[in-house]
Amino acid sequence: MTKRVQYELFTDGACLGNPGPGGWAFILRRGDEEVVQSGGDPDTTNQRMEVTAVLQALQSLEEPAAVAIHADSKYVTDGLTKWMDGWLKKGWKNAAKKPVKNQDLWKPLAALRETHEITTHWVKGHDGHAENERCDTIASAEAEKFLR
Repeated sequence: MTKRVQYELFTDGACLGNPGPGGWAFILRRGDEEVVQSGGDPDTTNQRMEVTAVLQALQSLEEPAAVAIHADSKYVTDGLTKWMDGWLKKGWKNAAKKPVKNQDLWKPLAALRETHEITTHWVKGHDGHAENERCDTIASAEAEKFLR
């Protein structure tokens, strides 16, 4: 078994209103190198932006990797580690037997979960975590672009 490249991934999403204009951002770090990317949507939800940040980061990887995801969204961390297996078994239905929201984002993440070794770490938002604060600032700026 070959050793996978190790990454630290920090993500956040923001939404001005929910729904409303939104932004997402990630910091992908490998050793001393880091990549920062962001984007937005003029009419979205906070949950979509949170998941989009992770999806965009994982899609940017060119080879299978070990990725430690740090997010302030339980929707992201629990979705990837606690809920997704059940969603897959139940045909993308949640515990209430209703269709899982944001399947267009979760389904590609399910496939990426097969490619990458993913661990999640929940961080408390707006609590001084340096990378989380940076991602929040960048994501908020992306959302604000739609107000101009």
